[in-house]
Amino acid sequence: MSSVTNDVTARWDAPSAPEPSGGLAWGAAATALGVMALAGVVFSQLRALLAATEVGSLGTDLAMLGGLAVLLGLFWPARRALSRSAAAARLAAADDIMAARIEAAASRDWSLITFGYAAAALLVIGGVAFFSANDAQVSRTFFDLPLIFKFSGLVGWAFLTNLMIAVIAEVLVLIWGLMVAIARMLPGEAGRPVRFLAMSYCDVFRGFPAVITIYLIGFGIPLAGIRYLGDMPLPAYAILALTLVYGAYVAEVYRSGIESVHWSQTAAARSLGLSYAQALRHVIVPQAVRRIIPPLLNDFIGLQKDTSLVMVIGVMDAFNQSRIIASNHFNLSAVTIVGLLFVLITIPQARFVDRLVERDQRRMRAGT
Repeated sequence: MSSVTNDVTARWDAPSAPEPSGGLAWGAAATALGVMALAGVVFSQLRALLAATEVGSLGTDLAMLGGLAVLLGLFWPARRALSRSAAAARLAAADDIMAARIEAAASRDWSLITFGYAAAALLVIGGVAFFSANDAQVSRTFFDLPLIFKFSGLVGWAFLTNLMIAVIAEVLVLIWGLMVAIARMLPGEAGRPVRFLAMSYCDVFRGFPAVITIYLIGFGIPLAGIRYLGDMPLPAYAILALTLVYGAYVAEVYRSGIESVHWSQTAAARSLGLSYAQALRHVIVPQAVRRIIPPLLNDFIGLQKDTSLVMVIGVMDAFNQSRIIASNHFNLSAVTIVGLLFVLITIPQARFVDRLVERDQRRMRAGT
């Protein structure tokens, strides 16, 4: 009986053989080879196309060779996967199961790395193939470099209108959104009608598309002949519309931040003799603002992009200017400039938001 128990215990304690990793490693190598072959075909077709259009040059040849050289790097993790898989097989044959399992796991990791970078390379190759399609007509439609260089200054100057509208609207949204959020949270029976009005405003303007709000305000107020408002410049109507739209979103962000502050903070402030308004100003709102900075910046990024909608009321912004250029030259490269300008001002803000989120998460993990 004891011998049977010892045999079962020995089998239980003995590590199992590693799962085979050779197939996955060879699949990684085949994937790297296939990506290289596909890249060679796409780049050769692109080179022939450039030569036929008299655009080919030593620079483009060097760029393509550089791309192929970068893709050769796919064979390094594939080679590592094959070597670690072979090592795992040798160690398994020598009954060194633990070391074999380590090598097999490393082989699978290197195989997955190959697949990941191969997928990214396929996306890039697909983009090159798309923009070179139809005798490179796609790339000439969206990225006509002479046209981009010619009109980038004109579009960039008009883009200052978008920046001006965005900055002024953001300042107004910060103030207006906080006022609406406080109105939505007024306590007691006396605050019920104000809370209802604030909630109705948020529901309506979050439901209205921004372009419709801009259109109604930009054309409706002048048509109605409202005194002091009917003769404002067009950018002022755009700022008013964006403030109303994004004020509803930011009000909800403020409200979530205020409600996230523990009720004991309000109770402590009131017990010290502070009024409700003083508790909000000195205790609650400062804590809430720290917590809502990332979502606030995300809303402002959306506001900046929505400044391109002001073209519906005739504001000569970057998008409107690019549409005129595109209609005159039957080419959309000027519109591409606008998209790139928005990307250039959005990416730094997005990374800044990421850093704020990471810092807040570190602070929460540290318990401070």
